[in-house]
Amino acid sequence: MKLKMMYSFLNADLVAIEKELETSIYAEHPILRHAGLHLLQAGGKRIRPVFVLLSAKFGNYDIHTIKNVAVALELIHMASLVHDDVIDDADLRRGKPTIKAKWDNKVAMYTGDYIFARSLEFMTKIDKIEAHQILSKTIVEVCIGEIEQIKDKYNFEQNLRCYLRRIKRKTALLIAVSCQLGAIASDVPREMQLKLFYFGYYVGMAFQITDDILDFTSNEEELGKPAGSDLLQGNITLPVLFAMRNENLKEQIMKVNDQTTPEDIKELIKQINDSGAIEESFELSNQYLDKAFNMLSELPSNKAKNTLHNIAKFIGKRKF
Repeated sequence: MKLKMMYSFLNADLVAIEKELETSIYAEHPILRHAGLHLLQAGGKRIRPVFVLLSAKFGNYDIHTIKNVAVALELIHMASLVHDDVIDDADLRRGKPTIKAKWDNKVAMYTGDYIFARSLEFMTKIDKIEAHQILSKTIVEVCIGEIEQIKDKYNFEQNLRCYLRRIKRKTALLIAVSCQLGAIASDVPREMQLKLFYFGYYVGMAFQITDDILDFTSNEEELGKPAGSDLLQGNITLPVLFAMRNENLKEQIMKVNDQTTPEDIKELIKQINDSGAIEESFELSNQYLDKAFNMLSELPSNKAKNTLHNIAKFIGKRKF
C-alpha cells in the first residue's frame, strides 16, 4: 500500500493545510513570494502535518485549531530545507532546482528566515504557553544541529554517538514534536502526550537512518539528486560509519573531499553496498522502529493508532 493511501481519511484536512501553506508563504515582495512558491510546489511527503493530525485524533480533534500546528511544523521543516541547501551547496531537491540554485544564497537564506517567521505566526493561534515553549526549544535544537553538521563536514573520525545526536536534531525531534504538539493542541492527557512524543522520536530516528541508507541504495531518478550526495557533501552517515570499520574501505572513504565528483565515487558506493554496512544500518533502524511500536502499544486503540503503526512499518520498508 502506498503511504498516502494509509491516511486517505485525512485528505480533506490535508487539502485545507495545503491551502494554508500556500497562503502562509505569500509575501508582498515578489522575490520572496516566487521563491516560497517554488519551494512549496516542489512537493513533499507532508509527513509532519500527518503526524500532527493523527496525534490530535487521541483528543478533542478540531481541524480549525489543529491545522495551525500542522502548518507551523511544516513551515519549520521547509525553512530548514532551504538553509540546508545553502549549507550543502545543493542544486537539486526532489529533482528540481533549489532556491539557492534558482536565485542565490542570499535569497535562499532570507526566504528560509521568512518561512521560519511565518511558522511562529501560525503558532500564536494556539493559546497554550507550553506549546510555544516546546516549539522554541525545538527550533534552538534544529539550529544547533545545523551548526554541528557544518562542523563535522568531512570529519571521518566522528563516532556513532555524534551521528545519532545529529539526526535527532536534524529529523527526529521535529517529528516527535509534531506528535506532541498535535496532542497538546487537542487536550490529550499528558501521559499520552509523552508516549506520542517518544513514538515520533523513534520513528524519526528510523526515518532518517532509512533516508541515509537510500542515499547509497537508490538511483538519481528515485532520489532526485545524485546517489552518494551525502558523502559528496561531507555528511558522514550511518552506512559510511559502519563501512569504515573495514580499514581498506576507510582509507578510500577518507580521500573524499569537496572536489570529488559523483563519477569519482561510483565504485566506492558499490563497495559500501557490498560491505555489510547497509544491512547493519537497517538493523539499527529496526531497533528504533521496535521501540516506536512498543510505545504505540500503550496507547488506546483507534483508527489513528492503526495508521501510525502502518506508517512506521512503511518507513522501515520503503525503497525510496
